[in-house]
Amino acid sequence: MLNWLAKLLLTSTAIAPVLITYAWVAYQADEALLAVFLLGACIVLILICILMLRYSKQHLERVKFAATTVEAADRENMGFLLLYLLPLFTAQFATLNWQVWVPAIVIFAAVVATGYSYHFNPLLGLMGWHFYKVSTKEGVTYVLITKKQLRNATETIEVGQLTEYIVIDVGGN
Repeated sequence: MLNWLAKLLLTSTAIAPVLITYAWVAYQADEALLAVFLLGACIVLILICILMLRYSKQHLERVKFAATTVEAADRENMGFLLLYLLPLFTAQFATLNWQVWVPAIVIFAAVVATGYSYHFNPLLGLMGWHFYKVSTKEGVTYVLITKKQLRNATETIEVGQLTEYIVIDVGGN
């Protein structure tokens, strides 16, 4: 189990697409160096996400997992979409208040990384992964990250445990 590290990586990589929007706004404001830096940071976050997924599939302990209930958990994408597009509504790049944005993003990341509220990473969504809230016969609810389309709860899958309440499908996709 990666636990806090997995939460930190999932939270930080979730903002990677936001950096593309900020890079575009910076480029439009003739801030080419900042735009390149933001795109570079985005690429680094994407690579970190890919490496975490590979590590998880290769190194996490594999256990059989049978859910009793399945519910889609990646419906929270509208909030992220708004966060991604918000900089585009700003008249000028210089009017972005970084003294507010940076602490707000850090606080958001800290709350998600230390709590149990993580449900969606749009970067993983772009890579074809889906998020489901699944419950076990013991009554424990997990967030399952998988590339499979789950239509019923009868299928047993092989998972690795990323955190206390997040499991990832490590079986063949």
